[in-house]
Parts: sequence; structure tokens; C-alpha cells
Amino acid sequence: MSSNGLYLYGILPKPLTQDLTLEGLDKQPVKTQDVNGFVFLYSHALQKQYLASRRNLLAHERVLEQVMQEGCPTLLPLRFGLVVKDWQEISNQLINPSQNQLHQLFEKLAGQREVSVKILWDTKSELQMMMDSNPDLKQQRDAMEGKNLSMDEVIQIGQLIESNLMERKEAIIQVFREQLQPFAKDVVENEPMMEEMIYNAAFLIPWDTESAFSDRVESIDKLFGDRLRIRYNNFTAPYTFAQLSPS
Repeated sequence: MSSNGLYLYGILPKPLTQDLTLEGLDKQPVKTQDVNGFVFLYSHALQKQYLASRRNLLAHERVLEQVMQEGCPTLLPLRFGLVVKDWQEISNQLINPSQNQLHQLFEKLAGQREVSVKILWDTKSELQMMMDSNPDLKQQRDAMEGKNLSMDEVIQIGQLIESNLMERKEAIIQVFREQLQPFAKDVVENEPMMEEMIYNAAFLIPWDTESAFSDRVESIDKLFGDRLRIRYNNFTAPYTFAQLSPS
């Protein structure tokens, strides 16, 4: 198949000290190219557009993670599916308008890694625990069962339950903030990805503090026991902290 351009994975602050032996999308060898002082990870694109399939997404991530682990821990990941015609296009559209921002991002990410923490709970179980620990609220709710309630009464009890549930949620989140944010140079709290998820945050931490960070996550997990499920990703390309600001 003929090349349809260049598929880009990420940008490095300096050339690698060893040759790459990585396969990218379409099993194409991954190479590097210096463009105005920025080193791009790329492979030849055999398609004009790439479907965001699991296989393709994993291939993209695998290239970034292997380079970070083996060659250059600091890199700027590029979004999946970025195909350019030639290096002049990337120079005109990315480097020339954003050169200063790129340098600033490399300074920010130097010696840092991105980790993420997602917290999930069982809403029904939490609601039951809330009622068990709040007899007045439980009595008020139970007293309304079987009655023909007005819309105002329905709204009132619903808001009361919701506010109490929100307080419990915020109390949990505050523990994570207080325990984990001291490790971080920067923190971004994202929107939950599903109904059961109550917290979704990315932390930019020094590479050598990950084990201590991981231990702290584990200690919080033990504190809450079966009440929560924690998803901790200790290694990922720093997408959250490598965002270019709009010009």
C-alpha cells in the first residue's frame, strides 16, 4: 500500500539516544523527525483516516508508553488519528503558531508523570447507609409512603435526600483531595464518566513519588473498604496536562 502521509504520535523535547524498534499503526515502524527543534514520533500512514477502534487506540497508546518507559519519560502526546501530508504542514499549523506554548509544556512536564484516580460507589447501598445513619430523614421519608403527595412535597423530600447524599459524596471526595493533592504539581478534576462514578481526577506528580502516591491511594481504599471501588492508573501519557491553550 502507498503512503497517505505521516501519522503522528507525540512530540519529544530532544532526540532519543537509541534507535526505536516499535511498530505503530498498520504495523509500520515508528521513526523520529526533528522539525524546528521538536522531535516528532511518527510512522507512515497507510490510510487517510483511522477508525478509533480498540486495536488502533491501543497501538497509538503503546507507542507513547514504550517511548516514555524506555527512551524519554517526558513527551507531549498528540491526539489519536492525526495524519499530516508532510512536515511543512506540521510546521505551519502547529510549531509556528504554538512554539512558545510547546516549550512551556515541556518545562511543566519535565520530571513529572500523569496518574489518575476514579472513584465509584453503589448509589443504592449508599442511600440505604444514609437512611440508616439519619433516623429523622428515614422517618420523614417512610411517613410519606402510601400517601398521595403533592408535587411540592415530592420535590421537598427528593431535594432533602439529594442534598444529604451530596454531602456524603463531598465528604468522600474531600478525603481524596486532602490526602493526594499534596503529592501533585497540578490536579485536574474531570466530569464523572458514568452515574456510579463520583470522582474523576488526574494528578501530575514527580516520577519518583509514584510509589508513595500509590501507597496513599491504597491506604484510602482500606479506610473506606467495600464502600468504594477505586480505579487507579499509575502510568499514562500526560494528555490532561499537555493541552495547548486557544490562541
